Amino acid sequence: MKKGRGRTYRKRHRKQSTAFSSSGVNLSCKKEYILLKKWLKERGYKNSNLNPAVFSETGRGLMTTKMLQAEELIISLPEKCLLTSNTVLNSYLREYILKWRPPISPLIALCSFLIAEKWFHRKSVWKPYLDLLPETYTCPVYLEQETLNLFPEPLRRKALEQRSLIQDLFASSKQFFSSLQTLFPEDVEIIFNFSAFQWAWCTINTRTVFMKHSQKDCFSREPDIYALAPFLDLLNHNPKAQVKASFNENTKCYEIKTHLGYQKYKEVCISYGPHDNQRLLLEYGFVASDNPHSCVHVSTDTLLKYVYSEDKQKSMKLSILQEHKLLDDLTFGWDGPSWTLLTALKLLCLEADESTLWKKVVLGDVVSRKNEQKSVAFATKICTSLMEETQHVLQKVSNLKNHYEHLVNQLTLVEALHTENLRILQLSYEILQHLSSTTI
Repeated sequence: MKKGRGRTYRKRHRKQSTAFSSSGVNLSCKKEYILLKKWLKERGYKNSNLNPAVFSETGRGLMTTKMLQAEELIISLPEKCLLTSNTVLNSYLREYILKWRPPISPLIALCSFLIAEKWFHRKSVWKPYLDLLPETYTCPVYLEQETLNLFPEPLRRKALEQRSLIQDLFASSKQFFSSLQTLFPEDVEIIFNFSAFQWAWCTINTRTVFMKHSQKDCFSREPDIYALAPFLDLLNHNPKAQVKASFNENTKCYEIKTHLGYQKYKEVCISYGPHDNQRLLLEYGFVASDNPHSCVHVSTDTLLKYVYSEDKQKSMKLSILQEHKLLDDLTFGWDGPSWTLLTALKLLCLEADESTLWKKVVLGDVVSRKNEQKSVAFATKICTSLMEETQHVLQKVSNLKNHYEHLVNQLTLVEALHTENLRILQLSYEILQHLSSTTI
């Protein structure tokens, strides 16, 4: 008979269970993760600090199994575990790549390998990793046109450009894919179709870590900087995370060191860079809440909509703005309108008798109280207009979610983006109201 456990044990156990459940649901006992860890161990990876888990806010990620100290090494993944252009060149694709002219890019080589390995699947050495890769993504290239139409500018334009890029890459690679026919019993056009290429491209674009490789003659001159890192790529993005990530030439491992400490059973995150939510959605397919880098972009067309059309100096003012790169960062952020946006508006608001003072504006000096008031008034009009547009889109999204069940996940993503934008605009409006009262 087992000895009974006392109140102290039960209290400690409840405390640990509560901390665990509020942090994440451990996935390490699931078969696919057991197989991945075994596969990694065979290649020299040693891990005792992190476990795969599901978190309520971020989804699948990595959770600490112990308290982590600041400046502690959290992952050290051996080179044998990384999938790079070297992996591809050491595979059955080598002879096809070496003889192909003009040379393919490292990116196309990786895409080709991923598609082929996914088709081989059960026979693939990379099966434990492939089994954990998403079947689909939420990047704009995967979204329906109805969803893209709800994107703010310039995100919609960039999303369409990205789609066009992938279609062009696929079209230009079809002949190389055809040369691989001898490797497969099935028609290569069925295996290397656009859907498969789209999946491979998104896998690389959303999951690779930066790792510079030496230039190889068998590849084109595009940068060879990609490395897929099994297990490590489970780390989610947090804009507040502080880490150092790089390939250590001495240990021959890709290493990540955290500059912050973590409590036991908490999610460990990395930062993908100081990206706003539009960039995160475009490149990675998600939106980060309370992102300090988030901002609402103002297009040049929107800016000019509020400038007097009869202004005879309009063309001259635009030339000055372009020359001094004052049309590049027209945004509203958590701290209000950007300096560039206000400066552009001040220059556009110059009266005819003030036009010679444009250099003062570019240098950030005050030309006149009237000019300050007009620029703030125009910024307020733009902010108000964008708020109304955003609220209109949010209402449209809400209606569409009720009618198109198959688009709910996509629409929720768009909703999150616009909700964050609305918060930024509302805060910017309050800041502009304060600026307006202080410039009177």
